[in-house]
Amino acid sequence: MGLFDFLTGKKPATASLAKERLRIIVAQERSTRGGPDYLPLLRRELLEVIRKYVNVDAEAVKVDLVRDGEHDVLDISVSLPDRTP
Repeated sequence: MGLFDFLTGKKPATASLAKERLRIIVAQERSTRGGPDYLPLLRRELLEVIRKYVNVDAEAVKVDLVRDGEHDVLDISVSLPDRTP
């Protein structure tokens, strides 16, 4: 608010400013929110299947949903233990 605005009694549009800030906050929350509800269950089930064949830690399986242009891509990473003879 400048000196001239103060003298004329002109108030800034606080409602529109607050509305825009709220839109930004909501958009940010939507983008940072976790993936779909099924990802933790999918991770546990993958871990169970992998453990039938290889002894791995629970942290060895990572499941993420990545946005690639217009598509969602399921990114699965499994860290296998070193093979020792």
